[in-house]
Amino acid sequence: MSDALKHECGIALIRLLKPLDYYKKKYGSAFYGVNKMYLMMEKQHNRGQDGAGFASIKLDTSPGERYISRVRSIAQQPIQDIFAQINERINEEITKHPEYKDNTELQKKHIPYVGELLLGHVRYGTFGKNSVESVHPFLRQNNWMHRNLIVAGNFNMTNVNELFDNLIDLGQHPKEKADTITVMEKIGHFLDDAVAKIYKDLKKEGYSKIECSPLIAERLKLSKILKRAAKNWDGGYAMAGLLGHGDSFVLRDPAGIRPTYYYKDDEVVVVASERPVIQTVFNVAFEDVKELDPGHAIITKKSGETKIKKILEPLERKACSFERIYFSRGSDAEIYKERKELGRLLMPKVLEAIGNDTENTVFSFIPNTAETSFYGMIDTVEEHLNAKKTKSILDGNGKLSAERVTEILSERPRIEKIAIKDVKLRTFITEDSSRDDLVAHVYDVTYGVIKSTDNLVIIDDSIVRGTTLKKSIIKMMDRLNPKKIVVVSSAPQIRYPDCYGIDMANLESLVAFRAALELLRDNDQYHTVEDVYKKCLEQVHLNDKNVVNYVKEIYNNFTDEQISDKIAELLSDEDVNAEVKIIFQPVENLHKACPKNLGDWYFTGDYPTDGGNRVVNRAFINFYEGNKERAY
Repeated sequence: MSDALKHECGIALIRLLKPLDYYKKKYGSAFYGVNKMYLMMEKQHNRGQDGAGFASIKLDTSPGERYISRVRSIAQQPIQDIFAQINERINEEITKHPEYKDNTELQKKHIPYVGELLLGHVRYGTFGKNSVESVHPFLRQNNWMHRNLIVAGNFNMTNVNELFDNLIDLGQHPKEKADTITVMEKIGHFLDDAVAKIYKDLKKEGYSKIECSPLIAERLKLSKILKRAAKNWDGGYAMAGLLGHGDSFVLRDPAGIRPTYYYKDDEVVVVASERPVIQTVFNVAFEDVKELDPGHAIITKKSGETKIKKILEPLERKACSFERIYFSRGSDAEIYKERKELGRLLMPKVLEAIGNDTENTVFSFIPNTAETSFYGMIDTVEEHLNAKKTKSILDGNGKLSAERVTEILSERPRIEKIAIKDVKLRTFITEDSSRDDLVAHVYDVTYGVIKSTDNLVIIDDSIVRGTTLKKSIIKMMDRLNPKKIVVVSSAPQIRYPDCYGIDMANLESLVAFRAALELLRDNDQYHTVEDVYKKCLEQVHLNDKNVVNYVKEIYNNFTDEQISDKIAELLSDEDVNAEVKIIFQPVENLHKACPKNLGDWYFTGDYPTDGGNRVVNRAFINFYEGNKERAY
């Protein structure tokens, strides 16, 4: 993607169901779980590269023995940094105590990070906040084993202010307003409550204080705690948690916005944000990895018993389509097929834009994640050419020479790698004029393959802000001197901010929104902006469920094509010689290609939760008033 999007976190949970000695004997190491967690986090590093964290819990430890370990990093390569620290600590202990080397009992007792329950997290920092304290997993400590809570998630809550106020109403004094802290404290409150109630019941039944502890672990109902804690959450989330005594859970939001997959056999329970990660790391088949249903949690008790429980009533399924277009690894069998289909569905519009002149057109893509859509596009070009070849041969009525038939059959799509991303380049100068020149060189181009009579068709995943297209890609493509540059987006026009975890928090940075404003100016309709502002202001004090997305009115008077043409105009400087055309995927085609992931609020403004309309409302007010604050 030319406009990189951030903050699509990844979670990984592993519960080993056998004693550590089992893995030592079968796989050669008691560190089997740690090694698998390293692979799972590395396979999801595409979901977050600013920070990473790891936590582990040892089961059935004696009082006085450390049973929780956690390490977090915001180093340049945080996953490698975490596991280098873990490895160093393990080696240090084994060097000091050679008797630990082949003794899993001693390893578990004395070496940190060696446990049966492991939780990993990778993240992007957002809004300039990327201290190590912001990195998951978060830990809520207590001297009661059952009240220790570790939380990590791929999520964003739209109503964090309301949740914060709820905690205050409960008598708590949260140390900050961050949604992770707020969510953890909400779960923690009901966990404390449940533990206290069970303890009180056990005392009435005549058990001693020391006898109560294992019985609390048995009787604790995580599903009930989660139902109470999550009742008022509004957002997209895959929330993972570990309790100190060994229970674990992963809860998915009721609209299925954030992805969650799991696998279970007699050795492990595994949960991750992506299916192919589990497939690859544990070498299991596609059909063995299940998707967690929206509103449900996968809960594993300390005993190893695992159940899927409905926590919240599922809403209409609105799984995030950006997962399929961009964030998730393209090695997933379904995602690969969907991305190819996105490219294929765009071809009629592309052929129209180039006047069906495939002979004088070069096809390429923006590296790296648009490559699969590109293959789908090329499949359709080949189908078009095969139909053309068949017609030419049939029109010859058997009178064509061998040379002419060979000439007809030899026509192929002209495929070239035109855009090359220079990943080493960093824009270290902040002064605008100098910085723009550096940004212009983030992409390089392949010279010598484009003629002045050629069209150049280049596909991108999506166009968000358009900054890199304007300042780098289109300018660099123009240096090749093509007749026409056709930029194709496999996603529709992004018109509205996201509020469920993707770093698209305001309106004015979206090039489709800026294009609509220009069209309003051009057509003497700019009063619509003030009309929408007034409607938004009137809704500020309404309950979320009563808020209407009036920002849609900004786009209502224009066709998709008019907005696309205005975007092309905005992204083409005066010094660009080629004609520039921009083609976006229609929303209906997105739904055809990704039928299970119909979450399209950034394109349509149809938010899957009540909080979404409040966020877009606030984002528009912020834009109108020149307020740079976050809308949620």
